[in-house]
Amino acid sequence: MKRLITRSAVSLVLCACLGLMLMPIGSAHAIEILRWERMPLAVPLVVGEERVVFVDRHVRVGVPASLDDRLRVQSAGGALYLRASETIEPTRLQVQDVETGELILLDIAAEPADGSEPPLEPVRIVEGEAAATRYGTSPSSPPVEPAAAEPPRRETPLPVVLTRYAAQNLYAPLRTVEPVPGITRVNLPRDLALDSLLPSVPVNATPLAAWRLDDRWVTAVRLTNTSSGWLDLDPRALQGDIMTATFQHADLGPAGRPSDTTVVYLVTRGRGLAGSLLPTISPIDASMNLPPVTPTRGGTDEE
Repeated sequence: MKRLITRSAVSLVLCACLGLMLMPIGSAHAIEILRWERMPLAVPLVVGEERVVFVDRHVRVGVPASLDDRLRVQSAGGALYLRASETIEPTRLQVQDVETGELILLDIAAEPADGSEPPLEPVRIVEGEAAATRYGTSPSSPPVEPAAAEPPRRETPLPVVLTRYAAQNLYAPLRTVEPVPGITRVNLPRDLALDSLLPSVPVNATPLAAWRLDDRWVTAVRLTNTSSGWLDLDPRALQGDIMTATFQHADLGPAGRPSDTTVVYLVTRGRGLAGSLLPTISPIDASMNLPPVTPTRGGTDEE
């Protein structure tokens, strides 16, 4: 009995060792770690091979127009999938965090495969140890963390920060968008009606995008002139609980011209634009104020 147990134990050990020896060596993929410390990161590519770059953020990629037919870029679940269809000279890509606006710069270059090199391993980008210098602090001085009970102090008023950030995201190149810590994108209701926003002005108002920072919201609204004349835009014509309003242009051209459209940036407090609009007033029915008609017995009197 003892010999049987001993032989069984030895057989199990031998089988386990044999299994480990038979495991494919390439089953575990190595990942190249790149630290983002405000310096461009080199990500070489091989023509015809897809390389994965793990960012672990919700990002969007700015690709030069010259690479539209030579580079395929896909983003999903915090990962970028890069595939070059032909040789690419050294080119810089801009990867922007959608929530914070922070930029990561990637320097790519694609060369044909020579057949002797192994496939390129995936890349993971992690935050570096060097923190960015902000607002006059020296690199040697440690960052001062605010008290938990006190909100962070900002040098610029929140409406100005939000309006500038919204305008840059809509019109400026990605490289010029200034990152704002704490700002987040807000989803707009699909059925948000803005008929009561400018009821006295002949324009069509369409919501474009919204962001939030602390207890302030900014909503970008496109305004299109529906009349045949020029319109002067006056913030006093806006109806609703609105803190500040900034028009991209001071006036609108007649309908059908390139100047008939602009954007207004509306900042609200404590709630988004949907909760800050005035209710739509229905037309007054004058018949509701008339006294009720009392029917007479026997029909009408004839003279």
